[in-house]
Amino acid sequence: MEQNLRKPFLISEALLASHGQRFVNLLIDSLVQLLLLFIVLVFMVAGMELKESKAYLDHFAVDVWQQYTFTASVTLFYYNVFEIFTARTVGKWITQTVVVDENGEKPNHEMILVRSLCRLIPLNWLPFVLSLFMGSSAKGWHDSISKTYVVDKRALEQEKREFYQSKSNPNEE
Repeated sequence: MEQNLRKPFLISEALLASHGQRFVNLLIDSLVQLLLLFIVLVFMVAGMELKESKAYLDHFAVDVWQQYTFTASVTLFYYNVFEIFTARTVGKWITQTVVVDENGEKPNHEMILVRSLCRLIPLNWLPFVLSLFMGSSAKGWHDSISKTYVVDKRALEQEKREFYQSKSNPNEE
């Protein structure tokens, strides 16, 4: 009962991923998405060739809304699959960062879905650019709206370990 009255672990500014880590995440994840788009398009074109449905491909080539919908679907698929199951994308694996909620835990499915949908907001990159000039933390709309954080995984593990060790030590208050 006494433990329930104590403050929970909360993410601190010091744990947040740097601008550099976030940029590398974006770069790597964009490349992986381009590769995924290419693979899906190759299979789509091959399927249309087999069905001799070139009219659809011709229409797809000029229909901006179909292209946006297709690209957005791949983006949502990529981020949802990786972040729902592992809280990390390929970029986050490489930079040793992870998506967490305010208590440093894996976000629930709804938070990840909101996070992924927010990535489709035009100019989603704007807060990152502004934060560079203002000297604030690297946090985008997809982070703020979904109430998630991208943090350095090793620093998070260390800080949580220290936090919970101090909570289990009855001599410390």
